[in-house]
Amino acid sequence: MNGRFKASGGAVGGGLLVAGTTSDAGKSVVTAGICRWLARQGVRVAPFKAQNMSLNSFVTREGAEIGRAQAMQAAAARVEPTALMNPVLLKPGSDRSSQVVLLGKAVGELSARGYHAGRQEQLLGTVTDCLQELRRTHDAVICEGAGSPAEINLRRTDIVNMGLARAARIPVMVVGDIDRGGVFASFFGTTALLSKEDQALVAGYLVNKFRGDVTLLEPGLEMLRGLTGRQTLGVLPFSHGLGIDEEDGLRVSLRGAVRESVVAPPHGAEVLRVAVAAVPLMSNFTDVDALAAEPGVVVRFVDRAEELADADLVVLPGTRGTVRALEWLRERGLADAVARRAAEGRPVLGICGGYQMLGERIEDDVESKAGTVDGLGLLPVRVRFAAEKTLARPVGEALGEPVAGYEIHHGVAEVTGGDEEFLDGCRAGSVWGTHWHGSLESDSFRRAFLRRVAADAGRAFVPAPDTGFATLREEQLDRLGDLIEEHADTAALLRLIEEGVPEGLPFVPPGAP
Repeated sequence: MNGRFKASGGAVGGGLLVAGTTSDAGKSVVTAGICRWLARQGVRVAPFKAQNMSLNSFVTREGAEIGRAQAMQAAAARVEPTALMNPVLLKPGSDRSSQVVLLGKAVGELSARGYHAGRQEQLLGTVTDCLQELRRTHDAVICEGAGSPAEINLRRTDIVNMGLARAARIPVMVVGDIDRGGVFASFFGTTALLSKEDQALVAGYLVNKFRGDVTLLEPGLEMLRGLTGRQTLGVLPFSHGLGIDEEDGLRVSLRGAVRESVVAPPHGAEVLRVAVAAVPLMSNFTDVDALAAEPGVVVRFVDRAEELADADLVVLPGTRGTVRALEWLRERGLADAVARRAAEGRPVLGICGGYQMLGERIEDDVESKAGTVDGLGLLPVRVRFAAEKTLARPVGEALGEPVAGYEIHHGVAEVTGGDEEFLDGCRAGSVWGTHWHGSLESDSFRRAFLRRVAADAGRAFVPAPDTGFATLREEQLDRLGDLIEEHADTAALLRLIEEGVPEGLPFVPPGAP
């Protein structure tokens, strides 16, 4: 099938922009599903997101920081992720400002007003150059939009939705989440709020998360086509437990269990309970997905001290605001509860910002600019924030097992003691700390760590001997590909990707103000 595409010999490959009626409509999973479906057909496909706002990020082999959703989509496409796939990453530091990561490197902090007032428009050339390079080297590039393309207050400076589609002349498919309700109004309203020039690129719709008998939906889809002149390219059923890396939505309800936790019974006599502190500006909460994938491990996000009482392991996760998160722990009594656990020899794990909080002292003139702040004092570690961010893909060994991970942090840790080294961090008693994200995805290490935790917690928990996290991820990506193959109009999708925007798409009034 890849012979139908045109990227070889220097020509430009096909493209498609997956937009959404809202945030969390399913753009990320649909993009990944299309990538996996095309890759299974032998098409050389790559994902792309011009601008991503997310605290979940990843480090590529060349040491560039990109959104984890794009790394997941690259895995779906069976290609190595690169900075080209996510040229602009915004990492919120507050409600009003974000760190700007350009082509994988942090270039400074900007307020939302400052970014949209000029900086964003300046980046359009960089964004289109990256997309052009991907289209030159691949048969097809599946782009993901952000939020909604009908954010009329931001259209002038847009580089990720219709601004990108216009610049690259690629067709747009709009995804709507029918589980929220109002999907027909969302499709129609999204289209009708676009200018005539933007509407000319909107080629069709995709219904996501449908429950029930699709024949009951079909009359509405026909009426929508009559109103807009655009077809619906598929109706994807609601699917539980996809478990893919999202960009900026926490896949849990506060104080709720991770939805993707495996339902299988524990391998041993007892379950193991993991409580993750839901700190402000939590980053890379995907670190605990590998724990939730283990049969018999129950992972919950918590924000109250009493919720730590029955936990066998407490995790302090990464955060974009270490000092702010430390204050939050103290205000809520969680800091004292963690200290009591440590004194009782009950397991605590700190990852990245969580590791920094467990130390004795933090010197921060970079992130919070708070100066010297006392940590929780549970690890013999002193942290100094450096202006330059550490981005790395370390490999090593811990608990006698091989481990791989990735590092994204400004804090530089000086370890002054402890009972043993632990992934470039340390262990002191039952308290463990490391800057490494993703280490728990290493299967044999994860099992060894859980055995230690179970022993310290006095639980008759035994990790399953055959849980393979990478295998589970591949199965989930295949499920996304199956959703597209079985429930989308793949022939119509191929025509859009290969041939571009159909001629004669009608204008839907009133258009942009």
